[in-house]
Amino acid sequence: MTESFRARTTRNMDGDLPANNDWDPFGRPLFDDVSTRALHRVGVIDVGSNSVRFVIFDGAARSPAYFFNEKVMCGLGTGLGETGHLHPEGRVRAVAALARFAAIAKTAKIQDLSIVATAAVRDASDGAAFRDEIKEVTGLDIWVIDGREEARLSAQGVLLGWPGAYGLVCDIGGSSLELAEINGGRVGKRSTSPLGPLKLASFESREDRKDEIDLHLARMMEELGPQKDRLFLVGGSWRAIARIDMERRGYPLHVLHEYRMTDDDVQAVAEYIANADIEALRQTCGISSARMSLVPLASEVLARLMKHIKPYDIAVSAYGIREGLLYEQMPQRLRDRDPLVEACRFAEKKDARLPGFGKRLYEFVMPLFPHADADRRRIIKAACLLHDVTWRAHPDYRAEVCFDNATRANLGGLGHADRVFLALALMHRYRNKREGSRIEPMLSLLSDDDLHAAEVLGKAMRFGAMLWNDGETEAATLSWDAATTTLGLTLTKQSQPLYGEVAQARFASLAGALNAETDITVA
Repeated sequence: MTESFRARTTRNMDGDLPANNDWDPFGRPLFDDVSTRALHRVGVIDVGSNSVRFVIFDGAARSPAYFFNEKVMCGLGTGLGETGHLHPEGRVRAVAALARFAAIAKTAKIQDLSIVATAAVRDASDGAAFRDEIKEVTGLDIWVIDGREEARLSAQGVLLGWPGAYGLVCDIGGSSLELAEINGGRVGKRSTSPLGPLKLASFESREDRKDEIDLHLARMMEELGPQKDRLFLVGGSWRAIARIDMERRGYPLHVLHEYRMTDDDVQAVAEYIANADIEALRQTCGISSARMSLVPLASEVLARLMKHIKPYDIAVSAYGIREGLLYEQMPQRLRDRDPLVEACRFAEKKDARLPGFGKRLYEFVMPLFPHADADRRRIIKAACLLHDVTWRAHPDYRAEVCFDNATRANLGGLGHADRVFLALALMHRYRNKREGSRIEPMLSLLSDDDLHAAEVLGKAMRFGAMLWNDGETEAATLSWDAATTTLGLTLTKQSQPLYGEVAQARFASLAGALNAETDITVA
């Protein structure tokens, strides 16, 4: 349920963007713009009910990488429902973790450091004393936010990864659960509740928990009204459940961001968890003991949530409150950018041998895709930008490194099928055959037409990469006549020497992928 990135821009009569439009992914980049330089090395500390995490963002501001990312499972909210106080051992661990994070922030020269605390600190009777202790020990000022603000920031984190997304964001922490509407790039109505697993642990029976969950969810839905669009799941407990669902389904791509579930999946995984050997399941799925202890309770909440909301579908978000704090600092024109293309452009500038060649390569291969829609064109652009960023890898492993980049990298705005398409295209950029590769189990996520299109794109990039020039003149152009299945290549006289033996073999491989006759001319 996400709007096409290019659908929200002004087009000309042919449906294309003006060449100088900032939305054009090959227009002027923003990752090195003066207005975004302040977003380099941004630090965020999230003091939650279950964990304390420190993240330093860096890289392309619109789709930043995690320069530093560390969490300590302190359990500040453990027992809060019974005692009203922060957990004593958790408090000691949190102070030590924050002292470490303050020292790291100083070493990394972080100028902009945001520290937020959520349900445990705001609800505990000793929350203010804890905040004062942190100030005295570390010098850090903690911003204690209420539930509605927590909902807003978490929803903004979702918008960081999905510009144009609409639906309902559900953020679960250790001691609370928040809901927030998103639509048109804005956060709408919000609601908060004490439905965190640490709070629910005080109820002795499953039936009592069900009644408590239903009571709060009914109130929240009365506040928000009907919600039939996509449900975005934010929070470590939801991600752990998604990882278990991947295991249950034998899902081939272990990337949590953009993982999709249905109502049936939620009910099935809740039953799967209820009947499982929890320790064995934890080890199989690589989930920490502290997190796994919350999963059964969180799965009960999720199952009941489906009964109250009945969403169109469900998407897991790896982005939440920390990313929302980064989004808060972005100028609007940066928020509107495509995070995938911005990240790929940053990677090209940083790692490619010939930065800027990705644009020419894109223009070279596009005649092979005359009917590509806006969403497919942005994936083709991403592939062309990334086609050379792994050149430093050993030649025998470049295809594998490309695969890892596409399927494992922190790339926003990229669904699972698109990840596999991008990975396959980049793999074919470096090798003709995909049989026997690690990507094979994931190809079930693509249709036969997509498999063929990715192969053609990869082989076109493999050939096009042979036609380097000074960038001042056009080296060659491709043409494709589907009616006669003829692949045309027009070389300039200056570029004819580039069409050597290896280039000829790569052009023949591309023609083979298209099952085409060839027509080569020199202009």
